Amino acid sequence: MAAHTSAADQIPVCSVNAGPRSPEWKERLKEEYMALIAYISQSKSSDREWFKIESNPEGTEWKGRCWYIHEMVKYEFQLLFDIPPTYPLTPIELRLPELDGKTSKMYRGGRICLDVHFAPLWQKNAPKYGIAHALALGRGLCMARNPERRRSPLWVSSQPSSPVL
Repeated sequence: MAAHTSAADQIPVCSVNAGPRSPEWKERLKEEYMALIAYISQSKSSDREWFKIESNPEGTEWKGRCWYIHEMVKYEFQLLFDIPPTYPLTPIELRLPELDGKTSKMYRGGRICLDVHFAPLWQKNAPKYGIAHALALGRGLCMARNPERRRSPLWVSSQPSSPVL
């Protein structure tokens, strides 16, 4: 988990304390995009890129793809999340619908279990943390608590998306 915490520490923090219902949301959204660009750049430069996302025009609904490579096979999943009305005090819930019911660490609808380890960290750092931090820490905590995921693709869908060449 330390490596992922370090990655989150390198992501720029947000200074605007505004959620989607706030008049300052557009300013917060600009900061979110800047932090996401920084995180994606860091991930690409360290050859650890693992997702692509886009939002609706309001920045309240996000969708994309994430992937995991195991033994030179790339497994790809849909990634979804919505910005809650009380954001940034309330963290986002990352969803991987294709993994719904595949492990005890996934909640209904493919929500990643983030409550026990992630929620206290988010509360401590809100409103500085944003979408990029949730992605960096959510993925890290999900993998750290489930070391079998790093060794076996059994938790993933049975069909890989493509071999990695």
